[in-house]
Amino acid sequence: MILLWLIGILIGGGLLAWIAGRYSPAAARWISLGALLLDFLLVAGFGIVQYETLPLKPDTWILELSYSWIPSFGISFHLALDGLSLLLISLTMFLGIIAVLVSWTEIHRRVGFYYFNLLWVLAGITGVFLAMDLFLFYFFWELMLIPMYFLIGIWGHERRLYAAYKFFLFTQASGLLLFLAILGLYYIHGQNTGQYTFAYAELLGTKMSSSTSTWLLLGFLAAFLVKLAAAPLHTWLPDAHAEAPTAGSLILAGLLLKTGAYGLLRFAVPLFPEASTQLAPVMMILGAFSVLYGAILAFAQSDLKRLVAYTSVSHMGFVLLGVFAFNALAYHGVVIQLLAHGLSTGALFIIAGILQNRLATRELSEMGGFWREAPGMGALALVFVMAALGLPGLGNFVAEFLILIGAWQAAPVWAGIAALGLLASAIYALRIMQRVFHGPLQLERPLADLKIREWLMLLPMALLLLWLGLFPQIFIRQADLPLQKILIRQDAKEQGSTSLRNEEIKEEEGIFLPEPKTTHSR
Repeated sequence: MILLWLIGILIGGGLLAWIAGRYSPAAARWISLGALLLDFLLVAGFGIVQYETLPLKPDTWILELSYSWIPSFGISFHLALDGLSLLLISLTMFLGIIAVLVSWTEIHRRVGFYYFNLLWVLAGITGVFLAMDLFLFYFFWELMLIPMYFLIGIWGHERRLYAAYKFFLFTQASGLLLFLAILGLYYIHGQNTGQYTFAYAELLGTKMSSSTSTWLLLGFLAAFLVKLAAAPLHTWLPDAHAEAPTAGSLILAGLLLKTGAYGLLRFAVPLFPEASTQLAPVMMILGAFSVLYGAILAFAQSDLKRLVAYTSVSHMGFVLLGVFAFNALAYHGVVIQLLAHGLSTGALFIIAGILQNRLATRELSEMGGFWREAPGMGALALVFVMAALGLPGLGNFVAEFLILIGAWQAAPVWAGIAALGLLASAIYALRIMQRVFHGPLQLERPLADLKIREWLMLLPMALLLLWLGLFPQIFIRQADLPLQKILIRQDAKEQGSTSLRNEEIKEEEGIFLPEPKTTHSR
């Protein structure tokens, strides 16, 4: 029942915070913080206990809960946890606690309703990482949308309604394509087997033509690439980040983008292995393009939050490149990148929010020389900026190094082009430090350094980045079995389809073709 509690505590805590907020804003804050702390302790405690006793079989879940929900349509309430989802849910709860602390003094109106939306969007994200029924997965996918729309549209900045509408239209339109693709898979499986079901395990290996598989995969990709903010489907992201409150930007960058990457790993590639292989060259080109495009546009920004937003486009380009490289090195890098990006970019958004609250501006032209006024803030900002440019010893370096090595085995040209993004990231990262913390002082009044609450938010994030950079194997071990399961299935399907094509050629032409050897590294 732990899986049900993880979601139920967030949903119940959100409702309770909304009610309590009518009488005491402080009560809403403490209820939200307590709910997330309880969930975090559940996940962290369970992860520590299970670390040495992870299941040895790739087809075994660490935890699983399944109830029949709407049996007439083959819909079940099926939640399951493995090492991959355990890492991402741990990140969700940790960043959720940080989001509550960020909002502690920033949100002053409709406080109860604010924390209701904050906890419900986290509940939707948690459900996405746990759902093993495609209808249930889509339910949680849409549950994330409405609360985030309210967070941007009500508590955002000057152009908040424009940003909220744009976010809603992009995600809702792509979500509709995802739902149509899920229904298509549902009916094809039902026609083949006579059993109509949304169960993930049953839908794996559904037989269909190559063209049908490609069209269904495109429906999944539409939703996942929009949420991943892969160029050119990224245009909602800078506006949403610029206008969202600080906690909204933190959740967008640290968690919502990760749902797109998780969808690719958990659903798109395993459900459509042949179509994924066929589209892999295009996806890797798109990933390399996103790396360079995001880095170049980041350098061109004068707004600090928009600058950090475009760095997310660049970093998620590495994720897309790694997912379609189809080897273990790249997949391990993808997992570390999801964790490291959530910490480093989320922390940069927090610093941008702190500066905006103190200065009432995000323009880089109005900043400068802040190190002498706020050395603590400058020192922590330096850690996160160095993480963003891939400094060895921090998590982002391990992630991008593994992804590039893995991508080089699959597509050396696009891996080489993506590597240029590391040079571009150094330029925009150093620009942040130069324009914000060095140069002549641009203030007429002193800038307050970090307060205790802000230290409590940022220092653990810096320490976790260091942990990721020095001991990545701890996290790789957790996710290794689920990733190997994806790769084994992908290789088996590719070899099987290749053998079938060769047999057909031999029958038609009377010639012998040797079976090609797979080049995937495990």
